[in-house]
Amino acid sequence: MEIADYIISDDTHLVELSLGGDQIAFEYLFNRYGDAIRRLFLQRSTSAADTEDLLQETFIKVYINLHRYSSEFTFGQWVYTIARNTHIDFERRRQEDISIDEKFSSPVACTPSPEDNLISQQQRTQIESYIECLPEQYRRLFAMRFMEDYSYDEIAEALHLPMGTVKTQIHRARERMCALIKKGGIK
Repeated sequence: MEIADYIISDDTHLVELSLGGDQIAFEYLFNRYGDAIRRLFLQRSTSAADTEDLLQETFIKVYINLHRYSSEFTFGQWVYTIARNTHIDFERRRQEDISIDEKFSSPVACTPSPEDNLISQQQRTQIESYIECLPEQYRRLFAMRFMEDYSYDEIAEALHLPMGTVKTQIHRARERMCALIKKGGIK
């Protein structure tokens, strides 16, 4: 069979040829679906090395079970199902490798050290001094939005301002605040 014949053959014909012992036909099936299956594994947060192992494992299963393929499904759907199940099995094996202590241990508490508390307080004090350098019209908006966690809607309602005005002024306040931080607080 010529290379062009393999290229234009549909999946069902290539499966038939593969079942008849034609290795090149199976290679063309692999080339058609290999990249898509590789992307599937990578999207599922699998490392590059694991992805290649899973890809090989998937196509070994495809080759071994090729006689079970039914043309009532597309070949791509069938391969995808095998790939998905291979990935599920991989995740199960990986979970089995984790010790029981690791599975059920509580996360390490993240309480800040006294030094971290001091640094955080100093940063807050510095930010508050920058806020004091803002013009009055921006100071209140900035504090409400970023220090008190008000939503834009809540700010507009509390200050009786249109939403567009609130968004514009908060944007300008943020820009001025960034400029103050870059300059070290100088007006």
